[in-house]
Amino acid sequence: MDTEAQPTERDRSSRPSDAEHSSDPEGPEGRSRSAFAARISEWVPGGRITLTGLVLLLFLLLISTFVLQPFQIPSGSMERGLRIGDRVLVNKVAYRFGDRPQRGDIVVFDGTGFFGHGDYIKRVVGVGGDHVVCCDRDGRVQVNGQSVDESAFLHPGDRPSTVRFDVVVPDGTLFVMGDHRSDSSDSRDHLGSPGGGMVPVDAVIGRADWIVWPFGHATRLDRPDTYARVPAAETGEPERAETAHG
Repeated sequence: MDTEAQPTERDRSSRPSDAEHSSDPEGPEGRSRSAFAARISEWVPGGRITLTGLVLLLFLLLISTFVLQPFQIPSGSMERGLRIGDRVLVNKVAYRFGDRPQRGDIVVFDGTGFFGHGDYIKRVVGVGGDHVVCCDRDGRVQVNGQSVDESAFLHPGDRPSTVRFDVVVPDGTLFVMGDHRSDSSDSRDHLGSPGGGMVPVDAVIGRADWIVWPFGHATRLDRPDTYARVPAAETGEPERAETAHG
């Protein structure tokens, strides 16, 4: 006996008709979004093209304000690595989630009130608690008793410093210098100014991670390995080696 279930008249009549299948595949929500966008574009000169451009512009503005921002190098104080006219991409969230500037980082900061009005770009040489001295018997900068070999990034022909100093960096601040030491106004030149030449961490805008222009000079800006050998100020134990990240 055939035991397969057979469709009844009720089953056949309950199946959707072809007309029901031909309804709008977008659904009411999709239609409402399309209608909303079309309504806005009617009020904007240039229609959808202009509207799309405005949306992209807003997106780029948000990125520039909160995440990444390009800065143009205005002087030769960071040569040889950063040349006048280079554009660097600054990571504005590098220090917003618990991370702090590290020795060797290239940072952009607002110098208003202690360096002068405007934004500056320098290399971090000392962080809070560090004892920074110039110079050892070989003319090198010392941090927490460790001589730092800066030859990989100093401007050719420059000495680590012609200015002698012996400072302890207060907590929450940074001791910074330009890589072109003979052409850089930095912490050494402001030791007698308000703040003692130190840069408050709160004034740091972000970390310069990339040179993005000109294309032929584009490169990632890594933290030099030489700073990984500097002992921590608190314990005197060598810090864990770190490299710059994006």
